[in-house]
Amino acid sequence: MIILPAIDIFGGQAVRLLRGNYDDMTIYDPDPVNTAMIFRNEGAKWIHVVDLEGAKSGGAVNLPTIMRIREACGLKCEVGGGIRDMPAISRYVEAGVDRVILGTSATKEGFAREAVKLFGDKIAVGVDIRGGKVAVKGWLEDSGIDALTFCRKMQDDGVATLIITDISRDGAMSGTNTGLYAELSRTLSVDITASGGVSTLEDVRTLAGLGLYGAIIGKAYYTGAVKISEAIGAVKE
Repeated sequence: MIILPAIDIFGGQAVRLLRGNYDDMTIYDPDPVNTAMIFRNEGAKWIHVVDLEGAKSGGAVNLPTIMRIREACGLKCEVGGGIRDMPAISRYVEAGVDRVILGTSATKEGFAREAVKLFGDKIAVGVDIRGGKVAVKGWLEDSGIDALTFCRKMQDDGVATLIITDISRDGAMSGTNTGLYAELSRTLSVDITASGGVSTLEDVRTLAGLGLYGAIIGKAYYTGAVKISEAIGAVKE
């Protein structure tokens, strides 16, 4: 399992939201390049970057900042937030992003399937779950789509990687939803990355034991609860 430290960007700064609430935002680093360099020095190979303004309104609002991060740290980079049409995907791929995460756009019939045809395994889908349903538009709206049904649909459409977030756990430091990830791991044959609620090294070990592809660490790093180097070490155990 790989560890993907997270950088959420709003206004060009590294921030964190609590359960996706834009009114509950904490600024952790005015220059996210500094954070990315720390992740590299801690041994990370990938970073997970979200353009929160893009997620809310659509568009690559923080693309210049994201590219500055990518160029400075040299880590593999997956990016999500507001990527809702093929030109937006192309913009990121041409800029050197290694994996583009579709969210709201993936709920449009046939969009993910067409994206996979054009961009292959550079496409991932973020499945953000609230109350068993898929949330969209920066977690602000409920799509009404059953999450497990949607995951199966993405698998059928050829998506190789699903990034699964339990919104109720995100930023809450309350532990990860291991039951959800265990069920998805049994049900699906795609790569699954766990996101939301990874709070301790024990969480990391448990997720690794489920055979997941990856785990995203956000607030646990920013609060000092988990060091990225220790999380990588826990996976190796």
